[in-house]
Amino acid sequence: MSDTPVPYSNNSADDDYEDLAAQLTPRQIVEQLDAYIVGQNDAKKAVAIALRNRWRRQQVDDELREEIAPKNIIMMGPTGVGKTEIARRLAKLAGAPFLKVEASKFTEVGYVGRDVESMIRDLTELAITMVKTEEMDLVSEKAAEIAEEKVLDLLLPPPPPPAPTPKGGDGMTIDEDGMSVVHEDPQVVAESYQRTREKMRKMLRDGKFDQSEVELAVPDRSTTPMVEVFTGGMEDMEINIRDMFGNMFPKKTKMRKMPVPEALDMIEAEEAQKLIDMDTVISTALDRVEQSGIIFLDEIDKIGAREGGHGPDVSREGVQRDLLPIIEGSTVSTKYGMVRTDHILFIAAGAFNVSKPSDLIPELQGRFPIRVELQALRKEDFVRILTEPKNALIKQYTALLATEDVHLDWPSEAIEELASIAFEVNSKMENIGARRLHTIMERLLEEISFDAPEMTGKFAIDKAYVEKRLADIVKDQDLSRYIL
Repeated sequence: MSDTPVPYSNNSADDDYEDLAAQLTPRQIVEQLDAYIVGQNDAKKAVAIALRNRWRRQQVDDELREEIAPKNIIMMGPTGVGKTEIARRLAKLAGAPFLKVEASKFTEVGYVGRDVESMIRDLTELAITMVKTEEMDLVSEKAAEIAEEKVLDLLLPPPPPPAPTPKGGDGMTIDEDGMSVVHEDPQVVAESYQRTREKMRKMLRDGKFDQSEVELAVPDRSTTPMVEVFTGGMEDMEINIRDMFGNMFPKKTKMRKMPVPEALDMIEAEEAQKLIDMDTVISTALDRVEQSGIIFLDEIDKIGAREGGHGPDVSREGVQRDLLPIIEGSTVSTKYGMVRTDHILFIAAGAFNVSKPSDLIPELQGRFPIRVELQALRKEDFVRILTEPKNALIKQYTALLATEDVHLDWPSEAIEELASIAFEVNSKMENIGARRLHTIMERLLEEISFDAPEMTGKFAIDKAYVEKRLADIVKDQDLSRYIL
């Protein structure tokens, strides 16, 4: 497995995505996914090819490029085997806008609830935030310089301009009592002020003013709650009304005292906002959504028709029919402009333990030409999940307790026993896949986590300790308390 870090730059525009995809072959993409996900090679290969095809499409002539549609993927397998994690890691790898939605949350048009177009609007919002953050990173150095100057102005206000000489001359001014006084040279005043300012700049950078406070004008958000009451919780309407009211009324500010570091951060963020071009941000984000966006449709099996006609079958079929034009390719209206969905990659997933893919309407089945079946996890897989990934549970818990100066030691036989118990419980009860390991680990380390502040040193989690702590879970057939 390669441990080479994924190259990723925060430059704006879609060049980042193209450069990244150009550097990673499908085999390298699978290797990167291997660092976090155990097994499921068929699913990894499918998504790796899909990601590489996005770069390949960009190399094709313009005329043919528009005709090449993404090959959407449907992943089938029990819960907890890595379906969501594969899609999430793929999006992070590509630096692409990624949205995970549950198909069961949508309702057919005409019913109360979220319509399917809202996922495109949500994906667009995510892309705007992503690109905006990248652009702000590019101007952060300039914004930091401006923020420093403004905070210095608050700590040491500039001297007032020299008063004009009413009468007299030769560097003399006449005060109200008619007395002549020496007029200070403006150049001398400016030089003295600049020397003091530079000394304070050094002190500011050295953290000498971290405990000091300055008074700063901040936005007054005290009128926000009335908008939510007025809209009655309808999401899209609430956003539109908030924007409308924000444009109609001038933004109010109030003076607030805050520590100097907080003032620096706030001013830097405001200045970065001013330095970026929002038109460019919106244009880049919309293009990124259309060309590299990924939507993960979880629980798609829940909207499939079930035998016997129980439940709201018409509503489920209605959701499927509403999904069709979005997945096939249509234009959705968002607050930032129109978004075409023709080249958004859709990855659907479901356990299909009650329904099966053929229960979906044929038109929707045809929109997912690539089907991948993920395998149920075995005991050997649990051992690997506990130890191999970069974010393995044992590594997480060891790092957490090390903060309390408690250092855990994990012999191999203890890990084997943990995996064996997790597999056995999944076999007897509901199979929740790798999520069972979270339950087992919490139960195993409950006492240690509770007593950690009072105990220090090295603690071995041996096989006997595992058996002692988890014996009740194996024997108890109810297990309702421990099922996630």
